[in-house]
Amino acid sequence: MQEKLLSIVAKANGYLADYILIILLIGAGLLFSFKTGFVQIRCFGEGMKKVFGNIKLFGGKQQGGGLSSFQALATAIAAQVGTGNIVGASGAILVGGPGAIFWMWIIAFLGMATIYAEAVLAQKTRETDAAGEIHGGPVYYIKKAFPNGFGTFLSVFFAIAITLALGFMGSMVQSNSIAESCNTAFGIPTWVIGIIISAICAIIFIGGIQRIASVTEKLVPVMAVLFLAGGLVILGINFKAIPETFGMIFKYAFTPQALIGGTFGAAIKTAISQGAKRGLFSNEAGMGSTPHAHAQANVEKAHDQGVVAMIGVFIDTFIVLTMTALVIISTLYANGSTAWQTVTKTNAMQTAYTTALPALGNFGNIFVAICLLFFAFSTIISWNFFGKINVQYLFKNKKAANIIYAVIAIVFIFLGTLASNDLVWELTDFFNYLMVIPNVIALVALSKVVGQEAKDAIKAKKELKK
Repeated sequence: MQEKLLSIVAKANGYLADYILIILLIGAGLLFSFKTGFVQIRCFGEGMKKVFGNIKLFGGKQQGGGLSSFQALATAIAAQVGTGNIVGASGAILVGGPGAIFWMWIIAFLGMATIYAEAVLAQKTRETDAAGEIHGGPVYYIKKAFPNGFGTFLSVFFAIAITLALGFMGSMVQSNSIAESCNTAFGIPTWVIGIIISAICAIIFIGGIQRIASVTEKLVPVMAVLFLAGGLVILGINFKAIPETFGMIFKYAFTPQALIGGTFGAAIKTAISQGAKRGLFSNEAGMGSTPHAHAQANVEKAHDQGVVAMIGVFIDTFIVLTMTALVIISTLYANGSTAWQTVTKTNAMQTAYTTALPALGNFGNIFVAICLLFFAFSTIISWNFFGKINVQYLFKNKKAANIIYAVIAIVFIFLGTLASNDLVWELTDFFNYLMVIPNVIALVALSKVVGQEAKDAIKAKKELKK
């Protein structure tokens, strides 16, 4: 049964990724790059200053409602930096060759403009209820773009898709990766890991957005530093292979058939589609997930959170994901190595560590398992929150809906530790792709609003300089 379902979903995903996804992501990225005057370049420094110049690890205690800008970014990065940065990147390289990373970079560069648009619109269309709780995300700017029956259809379609994609299927991917890596590193049965993760998540889910933000704002910096420090050690060992590693990324971006076989056309399509779909799963720009976090930020102008959101994509792809790519390629591909032919996307990173550090035995497996645990766990709790906002949008009895949603989500988290890895990934990809369609349609419809926000920010800067 699983094999038949896997075959059907894989075929549907192939069509969506190879055609619709690439057109929508690249098209939206180009549109907003030009509409905003390439905000990802022009305002990059501003975004960095707003992120790293205002880090507060206890922002939640100071907020009357919503979150600090850094908390919102941390919650967004917690969602972005997950298994996509390790397992997803590994799969992209193994299937599409090292050149897939180049296309991930291109998608991420354009995605920085797209996520700017998402954050700006999330800020401009958010709503505050009688209890002071903030609600915001794609369903709200979809309704702003189309205040009619079509808008209702798109918003409901998106809300259902994101609930399935992130709240249920996506959580299965994360728990599946945690369970498999911990099983490899420690020999712990996957179902035991499932019970532990489910229990911890249940406690956090009950606490709401303030508890989630409190966890993510502390967890994200720790997990990023831990992972990057480990990667730098491996690159230090493989420093002679670094030039060749970058050379392979650029070479096989345009001549992938030399490594993965097939005709030039088929190979280049595979490399680009792998970069696009794994890039989407990694940085989530255009998918409509992170706007839920950015809508919660208390900032003076929507532009302020837009430039902060861009830095999330930069950190996710150009720093964390690139570190994964460099470690794998320099260890398993460089110097004529064919080790990549015997690994899977799930154990590629662990194999790279154990290959580079043979004297330390099982240390590499353990280190990657710990990093993956941090990454995937933080993603689960952020994605659950994003799904919860949309469940509240769909149902009038919000209290009952929240309880039912939390219970189902916990069940899926546990089931993810028992399911087939390939099936879980394909199902998640399918619903991720469905989310992109209504989200990008609304973004394009409101592109003038985004462009005006960027222009106003430029004008304000010029006036300040005078």
